[in-house]
Amino acid sequence: MFTQPSNTRPSTSNSNQNILDLLTNDLRWLVSLLRQLPKCYCIWNHRLWLLQEAEILLPAATTRNLWHGELALVGKMLSLDSRNFHAWGYRRFVVTQIVRIPVSGSTPGDASQSMVEAEFEYTTKMIKTNLSNFSAWHNRSKLIPRLLSHRQANEAARRKMLDAEFSQIQAAINTDPFDQSIWFYHQFLMSTLSPGDAHHAVIALELTKHDQLRYYEQEMEGIRDILEDTKDCKWIYEALLQYASSYLEIGGGNQRFTTIDMQEWLSKLRELDPLRKHRWDDLERSLAL
Repeated sequence: MFTQPSNTRPSTSNSNQNILDLLTNDLRWLVSLLRQLPKCYCIWNHRLWLLQEAEILLPAATTRNLWHGELALVGKMLSLDSRNFHAWGYRRFVVTQIVRIPVSGSTPGDASQSMVEAEFEYTTKMIKTNLSNFSAWHNRSKLIPRLLSHRQANEAARRKMLDAEFSQIQAAINTDPFDQSIWFYHQFLMSTLSPGDAHHAVIALELTKHDQLRYYEQEMEGIRDILEDTKDCKWIYEALLQYASSYLEIGGGNQRFTTIDMQEWLSKLRELDPLRKHRWDDLERSLAL
């Protein structure tokens, strides 16, 4: 687990330059190891220890430059393997450190807003490079609520963001409906429609029952359209069953789909994924099908 470094700065007889040289030489050496073992926890954790020592021993401006260097390094690592979840987790931690260290002439809030905007754009870039990137989609889901908060977005801006994300993920589903990471992000967006969801995860704050039903109808219609050309993708049927259940809980009724539709979707799941037979049996009981 990544931990916050101490702010205590003990006195030392060594010059700042000697300390900086020692630390940076070790950081450079670790880069060569990361090229060979990019998913080794020990290497990533040792880099963090070096940087935490730098915060104790060196001025804030110097350690901030070191953290920025880490951000550049992790960017290079992700350009080599965009789905390296070690690097994604490390990147999130590095960003929190950069934001935490004050910059002369600015406030931590300014830095935080700048970083969240930049990181959000980075996830867009990485997703466009490779749709099948669990970590990029996950990072995006964590950034959106913070982004809206930093922007002090009103309800109209929040609705615009939600609509844009649904549009993007529907395009991704149409591109590759067999990609599990895309469906996970779609599930995240759908979960934000629920009034019972944690407030920090909600994108649009003032959704009425009519709004919720409209989004469910819109998304389910888009997913059902894919069935015309893709009938052997289990993620489609699983999503339809999940969203149909939520739609009924909200009070949408069965005018958009019937119990027979749900039974057919469940039957296809059993056919396409027989190894999860007991899971589908439980689902059938929970949905009273």
